[in-house]
Amino acid sequence: MPEISETTLWIGFFVFLLTVLSIDLLVFHRKTRVVSFNEALLWTVTWAVFALGFAGVLYVTPNMGPLRAQEFLTGYVLEQALSVDNLFVFVLIFASFAVPAAYQHRVLFWGILGAILLRGAFILAGAAIVHRFEWVLYLFGAFLLYTGAKLFFKKDEEEEEENIEESRLVKTVRRFLPVTAGYRKEAFFVRENGAFMATPLFLVLIVVEVSDLIFAVDSIPTILGVTQHSLIVFTSNMFAILGLRSVYIILERLLPMFRFLERAISIILVFIGVKILIRHEWLGAIHIGEGLSLGIVMTLLVGSVVLSKMFPEAKEPEAKESDETKDAETREKPETAEKPETAEEAEPAEKPETAESGPSDKTTEREGEPS
Repeated sequence: MPEISETTLWIGFFVFLLTVLSIDLLVFHRKTRVVSFNEALLWTVTWAVFALGFAGVLYVTPNMGPLRAQEFLTGYVLEQALSVDNLFVFVLIFASFAVPAAYQHRVLFWGILGAILLRGAFILAGAAIVHRFEWVLYLFGAFLLYTGAKLFFKKDEEEEEENIEESRLVKTVRRFLPVTAGYRKEAFFVRENGAFMATPLFLVLIVVEVSDLIFAVDSIPTILGVTQHSLIVFTSNMFAILGLRSVYIILERLLPMFRFLERAISIILVFIGVKILIRHEWLGAIHIGEGLSLGIVMTLLVGSVVLSKMFPEAKEPEAKESDETKDAETREKPETAEKPETAEEAEPAEKPETAESGPSDKTTEREGEPS
């Protein structure tokens, strides 16, 4: 295959990116609607096939080759895993603002578009800094070690359910921008009574964008620990982001399968941090190949799903028991409600249950019998 310049690959990727986003917005999701699970699954597979296709292009390109293809796949899998972990927060954001399911895809689309621009700037700046100041990469490695260890030893009780609507960010936006009392269909902005106003859907978009920016603090050092090649760093990140919307729909249905995902990601962060640090000559100048790195990452992710299936959350049986108790109580109530209204009809049914019945009771029964 003839050699393809890096500039050509950059241009080709941006043409592909603009094309698929335009088709997605103007053709498949021109009208606001709820995306079904099967459709989300199909889109997830489609984005994964696109990513594998790009890896294939890198593999057969002489000036890229198998090494760059392996770096891309490792980065893609890492970013996909980190993105899935971030989606748990998006679930909380949508629940806190009570966003209708039909509007969630619209928020995610524009949120991802913003993430492409913001993360793209961060990635290019980070790669340039690391290329010029190599010691910054070791700071990233130490940061990933700290973040991974903190995430691994975090207890579930430490997770606070914050009211996002009362957060400082939302209050600040409301202070400078008038917001309508409720949603106005899928609109981010409306004009009411002559005033230009934002809708709560725009607040959700702001929170999603800021959340993604915070997550990039972990994401970008992680991918830079795999490779400092700007094209590989950028494209692997973008392919992972593009599939977020469909993965979110699937995540909502399959939450129990990701019980141990956070632990797996924490170990991966520690692994990448160690991988960066041991490159230094003071620590042996050890290099871990990208093929081995990809195998370790995939094993940890698949293992977390298998363990989640083998050891489901202990809360589930308790919830089932409480539901069964409620159902039993509900079944008992109609029986007590269907008691006969007259005392004469009630007595024959109640007397056999009473162990001690006096003579007067028997007399009453005989008198009540039809002649």
